[in-house]
Amino acid sequence: MSPFNNKVTPRMDALPPPVLPAAPALRRQPRRIAVVGAGPGGLAAAMQLAASGAAVTLFEKDAVVGGRSRTLSTPEGFRFDLGPTFFLYPRILAEIFASCGARLEDEVELVKLDPNYRLVFEGGPTIEATGDVARMEAEIAKISPADAGGLRPWLAENRRKLDAFKPVLERAFGRAADMMGSDMLRALPLLRPHRNLDADLRRFFKDERTRLAFGFQAKYLGMSPFRCPSLFTILSYLEYEHGVYHPIGGCGAVAIAMARVAERLGVDIRLNTPVDRIACEAGRAVGVEAGGQRHAADAVVVNADFAHALPRLLPDALRRQWPDRKIAAARYSCSTFMLYLGIEGDLPGLAHHNVLLAEDYRRNIRQIETGELPDIPSLYVQHAGATDPSMAPPGHTALYVLVPVPNLKHAADWAAEAPRYRRLALRRLQALGLPDIESRIRHERIVTPQGWQDDFAVGHGATFNLAHDLKQMLFFRPGNRFTDVPGVYLVGGGTHPGSGLPVIYEGARITAGLVRQDLGMNVGAAA
Repeated sequence: MSPFNNKVTPRMDALPPPVLPAAPALRRQPRRIAVVGAGPGGLAAAMQLAASGAAVTLFEKDAVVGGRSRTLSTPEGFRFDLGPTFFLYPRILAEIFASCGARLEDEVELVKLDPNYRLVFEGGPTIEATGDVARMEAEIAKISPADAGGLRPWLAENRRKLDAFKPVLERAFGRAADMMGSDMLRALPLLRPHRNLDADLRRFFKDERTRLAFGFQAKYLGMSPFRCPSLFTILSYLEYEHGVYHPIGGCGAVAIAMARVAERLGVDIRLNTPVDRIACEAGRAVGVEAGGQRHAADAVVVNADFAHALPRLLPDALRRQWPDRKIAAARYSCSTFMLYLGIEGDLPGLAHHNVLLAEDYRRNIRQIETGELPDIPSLYVQHAGATDPSMAPPGHTALYVLVPVPNLKHAADWAAEAPRYRRLALRRLQALGLPDIESRIRHERIVTPQGWQDDFAVGHGATFNLAHDLKQMLFFRPGNRFTDVPGVYLVGGGTHPGSGLPVIYEGARITAGLVRQDLGMNVGAAA
């Protein structure tokens, strides 16, 4: 029985005799869709395709839905987000729910945070980052009074930038000519592709610390603000303009709600069912092989990690555009060293989201980029208990500690390094006012880059997937329609449009639309 479905099948001898129609009309069989992976992209695609009338089977190798956005639960009653903790721009997901006959606000309780998060500049000020413009100007003035006047012009420009670039993010890029679309040409002057994110922010904010307040969000992509394309100033803009939300129960609660809606639409969710390979005939996908059986399908949507899964699901000979050598040579995001800590007692002085920016932030970034483990790392701490007591048993709270580190393309023996890096991370918590945390730990889990790869099937342990540099975006990123093998479609952070929950949801809309179009389904049913 599915964990999202409490229906009980009645005994056959308890059923009334069937009433058969005299002359049933011939009905077209629904299109069969196999979805590989119940991450946010796979769930969103499954919902939309089922709402369009397809017979959707979703195969998930783990015992829970959500992928990297799942909830980790412990016997003691602690709950942790595994990966994403920031829920941004719920509009896209709300539109997907509405297209499936559901309301996001009925399925998930979202709490808008204020402040969005606390930024601690080591050796400098602490600011409460807020979407209230006047208050945020006062916070910026703590860093640099001259920079406070740059906030409103920066917001206005990024409002125009997002409006200009949205049409680009909402469509597929299947061929090089798509790069010259009219929407792309209109957006280009605002994108300034020759500038990195920090250089673009310099036009509004002169103090490097102010720029970090609006540029550290490049870490959501696993990148540095000194290398990340200037387009991604829209990440921090989304926070300040549209808010940061916490789903009660954690981001995993959103995935569970998506699965619940999907099952109401008829999606067959099969947990603990890894897909071994995509079945192909004459170079075209005809289904998947899972659990020793072939499951026929008219289309296969892959939501597994691109770098990890594609070489396992499809033979190299069928992947002309993305053969093994190209996947191996691609550029990947950084990884993360994670601590999930169940703490006795409360932490009343700690904000919901806390970002500690190392005093020498540039050196910290250089160390990650060159494969060196940072010795004085920046870190991010989520204290969900500041908003949501359901994340821990009474009298306790839950901490999520993330330290950016190099991915596995840089050699590191994490079996040996993990204890040392744990001690370092706990020491760094002192800068957030948590000097005695170790004595209060009642549950602990560590995930290293090796763990991301081995336990969570993340290629190279690169937590944020393929890097988002200009040569790995749009047409140069794996496309939503995998043109090498007809019948295969992709969705997720490693594919177009990229990483981050709102962007992945948008990618699922693109992918579902392509499947409907290619299979001649009712394109408008869930659009």
